[in-house]
Amino acid sequence: MTILITGGAGFIGSNLARALSASGELVTVFDDLSTGSLANLEGAEIHEMIVGDIRDLESVRQAVTGVDVIYHLAALPSVQRSVSDPERTHHVNVDGTLNVLLAARDAGVDRIIYASSSSVYGDTPTLPKHEQMPVAPLSPYAASKLAGEAYCRSFAHAFGMKTTCLRFFNVFGPGQDPDSQYAAVIPRFIARMLAGDPPEIYGDGTQTRDFTFIGNAVQACRLAAAAGQRAMGEAINVACGERISLLQLVELLNDTLGTKIQPVHSHPKDGDIRHSLADIEKARDLLGYRPLIEVRDGLAQTVQWFSGRMSPSDRGSLRVDQAS
Repeated sequence: MTILITGGAGFIGSNLARALSASGELVTVFDDLSTGSLANLEGAEIHEMIVGDIRDLESVRQAVTGVDVIYHLAALPSVQRSVSDPERTHHVNVDGTLNVLLAARDAGVDRIIYASSSSVYGDTPTLPKHEQMPVAPLSPYAASKLAGEAYCRSFAHAFGMKTTCLRFFNVFGPGQDPDSQYAAVIPRFIARMLAGDPPEIYGDGTQTRDFTFIGNAVQACRLAAAAGQRAMGEAINVACGERISLLQLVELLNDTLGTKIQPVHSHPKDGDIRHSLADIEKARDLLGYRPLIEVRDGLAQTVQWFSGRMSPSDRGSLRVDQAS
């Protein structure tokens, strides 16, 4: 099978590329490398690497030629980035998604899996979040992801295209970049705590998340590509179905590291969601999905990966903390 992964040099995309290529699939990666990196693809047997912009329809048309399945993961990530630059977020996430759908329709691509986000639910008090509840995006990023879902659904109904949208909840794991100003919370916490520094929490730390290990996200992508007709045009939660506060996350990381590092607190960020927990029954029903790796085990694997890539000087203060 011939696969195209847009955003394939990013965190989720590169992990998916490794898994698919290891199974013998012919994988092409399309990425502009603005947030992804070729280094992320280490260990993946890539058939073709296309450096291109998802906003350029002709480039996308060339990339989809002869493709059976598209995993459309290309996006400009981060709630905070979208607040500071909503126009670029729209062009990449919305116009880019429309380009993929148009090119796929005209090329006769069999199936498209679209990476959406739990942020589309907004800060509604109802927990767990289920796919039948009203959506209420609070940031341009969330709005752009919801618009992409709407386009996928409309192409499924108007043109009979096999599209499925996966609403990922706080994906984490080895390979995630802790250095970006838009880095996700887990790689930021791990990098700081490995160096013996306190993790920074925006707010009081009682906010909760449904953290999803990367292996579970990759599994969901592959299941969606093989799903039956009932999954077509649908939006489906992908998570662990477990609610953990940021303060509890620090405790779990201290347990894993053998440390007792206390966090520091800063002002909350604009657009952040207070609480998040997924109902994953629809994913079980339509995809046969269940989380294979729980949060604690995923954190241990992630800490091990980061630890193996930090120099002894970076970790010197950690040894002092552990000895004290």
